[in-house]
Amino acid sequence: MISLTKSPFSFLRGFSFSNRRSRILVMIGLCTLILSVLLLITHIISSEGLEISLSTRNQPPTLAHPFGTDWLGRDMLVRTLHGLNLSLWVGLLTATVSAIFGLILGTISATLGGRVDAVITWIIDVFFSLPHLVLIILVAFAAGGGTRGLIISIALTHWSGLARILRAEVFQVKSSDYVQLSAKLGHSPLWIAYHHMLPHLVPQFLVGLVLLFPHAILHEAGLTFLGLGISPETPAIGIILSESMRYLSAGYWWLAVLPGVALLIAVQTFEILGQSLRALLDPKTSQE
Repeated sequence: MISLTKSPFSFLRGFSFSNRRSRILVMIGLCTLILSVLLLITHIISSEGLEISLSTRNQPPTLAHPFGTDWLGRDMLVRTLHGLNLSLWVGLLTATVSAIFGLILGTISATLGGRVDAVITWIIDVFFSLPHLVLIILVAFAAGGGTRGLIISIALTHWSGLARILRAEVFQVKSSDYVQLSAKLGHSPLWIAYHHMLPHLVPQFLVGLVLLFPHAILHEAGLTFLGLGISPETPAIGIILSESMRYLSAGYWWLAVLPGVALLIAVQTFEILGQSLRALLDPKTSQE
């Protein structure tokens, strides 16, 4: 007998969750959805929770205020979501600039070789030899401080690791037959880098870009916590954590714990997304 009804989930019949590729795709979709919501959250929720309400100050987490309220009666969930949104946009901007910088330097270094490669390799080694947080603070002060100095310092100090990885990848591709043939045909090193190297580096670049986000977000929160960069009036995660420190001894644990957990979840989501992309793009594991 032919069934006259069709299951609404029949389109999933050919999609198996038993293989690793399917699980990775589902994980990438969930992480992308979560991060997209956090990036657009300020356009979704109301900003009424940012207003001062002394009648509801210092309330613990309730159904009305899941993250509680602070010493001025502001809703901590709303402040945390606005702070995460700001941190994610700063991380997106700085990580993108830093990744592009690393891509350009890593490709030029391995393609041109000789003195150019020696100079760029020396610069990479210098960045690795200096304490990372100290270097970020010094660059932030040299750039004039404030939000502008914060963005410049993070963007200029996170490219070295990706540049080293891409440089090694270019050296491997450079020895391939089609690249050697292209050089014998008279094409310049920059032409070869643009037409042969860059397309091969796209997967590594995307994975490196995503994995740069957690570092950029944490360093933005850390510098803001120390009082550098974003103004205190802005509801950034670092500022929220910094202000809450003085109230922990009074028992207002939710002011620091819940925003800190939210930051940790956002950072781990980026980490999972990056690792999932790496597993998906890796030829050894993509078909498992």
